[in-house]
Amino acid sequence: MSPDHPPGLDLGRLRGLLDSERPGLVDGPLTGRLIEGGRSNLTYAVTDGTSRWVVRRPPLGHVLATAHDMKREHRVISALHPTAVPVPRTLLLCEDAEVLGAPFYVMDFVEGTPYRTAEQLAPLGPERTRGAVLGLVDTLVELHAVDPAEVGLADFGRPDGFLDRQLRRWGKQLDASRNRELAGIDELHAALGRELPRSPAATVVHGDYRLDNVLIGADDRITAVLDWEMSTLGDPLTDLGLLVMYSMPLGLPDSPVSTTATAAGHPEPAELIERYAARSGRDVSAVAWYTAFAWFKLAVILEGIHYRYTLGQTVGAGFDRIGDLVPVFIEHGLTTLQEG
Repeated sequence: MSPDHPPGLDLGRLRGLLDSERPGLVDGPLTGRLIEGGRSNLTYAVTDGTSRWVVRRPPLGHVLATAHDMKREHRVISALHPTAVPVPRTLLLCEDAEVLGAPFYVMDFVEGTPYRTAEQLAPLGPERTRGAVLGLVDTLVELHAVDPAEVGLADFGRPDGFLDRQLRRWGKQLDASRNRELAGIDELHAALGRELPRSPAATVVHGDYRLDNVLIGADDRITAVLDWEMSTLGDPLTDLGLLVMYSMPLGLPDSPVSTTATAAGHPEPAELIERYAARSGRDVSAVAWYTAFAWFKLAVILEGIHYRYTLGQTVGAGFDRIGDLVPVFIEHGLTTLQEG
């Protein structure tokens, strides 16, 4: 892959646009590289040899417009930048697909490390790992404390009926990739529907909030929250439930889905829940439902990947084992709901 021509990034056209929209920003020829790790949207680091920026665009090829809406991502990051929530400064939104083949936006490059596995956290040691994960909770509290109307996001989503809509949406996703018997999945979906909690006041929700979607700086503080493609206005406890789910060990030594929960020093889920409750003032008594919903959602996502694997539509290693994970997630969901 040439640094001058990463797939999906025409550096000449990008330079021309930046020179016209942000004159003086770029001082020298641009080079760029694809940053690995994003689940769907593509992220590139671009530099002129002095300064660095990040370009974010949808995947190559045909995608649903709503699934990878650059305008929404750019909007929420721009709105949150003046708040206590650490996000990069946005520089430019381009909705003209002629430039790079799809809409995209440009933001500042932020230093920091995304920790995706327990092995990556190990060199930090238990105390620093604990501090980093607790900081994840504190930053989530800051996000949920933002008044959407005050930052221009009053119309960023439809919070009324949010949980019911989410449950129906993921049920439809499951039906779209259903090609084998999955014991307990319909039972879990139905039980979640019967026990739908009453949502607190709506906030900006991230939608995929976990350790590997933030950057941790040299001082172990979060320097940026990334990957806002699922963000909307809705029930803040869905973010907490997902974070709790990701903080629970899968109990599988060779899982193709990475988790940091087994890292030495990683706080127990109960401590994360208590810290969120104490700092946010929210009632978290229904957190088991939100955690079970997170298990269900991930089971559906993994089943979708497994379905594409059976059709020969996945590229890379590890996909052959994804299908074995789905029953584990279903079981965790059922257990969480019963024990809650």
